[in-house]
Amino acid sequence: MDNARRNFLKGAGGAIVTAGFVGAPFISSQAQAQTSMGMAGEPTKHTLPDLDYAYNALEPYIDEQTMRLHHDKHHQGYVNGLNNAEEQLALARGSGDYDMVQHWTLKAAFHGAGHYLHSIFWKVMAPPNNGGGGMPSGLVAERINKDFGSFDNFKDQFSAASKSVEGSGWGILAYRPIDQRLVIMQAENHQKMTQWVIAPLMCIDVWEHAYYLKYQNRRGEYVDNWWNVVNWPQVEEHLKLAMG
Repeated sequence: MDNARRNFLKGAGGAIVTAGFVGAPFISSQAQAQTSMGMAGEPTKHTLPDLDYAYNALEPYIDEQTMRLHHDKHHQGYVNGLNNAEEQLALARGSGDYDMVQHWTLKAAFHGAGHYLHSIFWKVMAPPNNGGGGMPSGLVAERINKDFGSFDNFKDQFSAASKSVEGSGWGILAYRPIDQRLVIMQAENHQKMTQWVIAPLMCIDVWEHAYYLKYQNRRGEYVDNWWNVVNWPQVEEHLKLAMG
């Protein structure tokens, strides 16, 4: 990563951590400001991030059809929903009519968290045996051993949390700056059950759309196989950024 990009990400990441914003620092680089008549304030034009690998690159663990549908349709839907919600809130500010503010605020939370977590999800995966899988090293390994006792302890807890999410949601490894430690969280839907100050480093999508075509109702098998595509160097980048 070049110095200019690193400095940009550090600035964005610092703002996210100090504000308790549950999202990924690199999301900011995917946004462009826009202006429209009748709006007060300029809502961000969120865009779908490109994948760093081919749709079939994560096989045999995640199939090509699932990747195409998941990235191009489901994630795009969250991007569209977030843009629409933020545009409606800007229109409300322009008109002074706040009758629908609760509805659009809820929509912004749901679609925004969906967009941010999916953007992290794509980044923390890589083709098996070509950046994906194996064991963490460096700072990530050091902090996992410190905060969970061992990698096996961490993996067992993360897997159990991910498999047991009630309904649709996520398993998340995050950095908590208040006590400077790693924590494992569940998220229901995208936005529920978080701690506001955490910075997500790694996450697995356990909505059925993430695995059902290949695994049907076997969420546990999907979670177990997902470890073969985890991109630990990218997780390390996220941790360094979160720690400042």
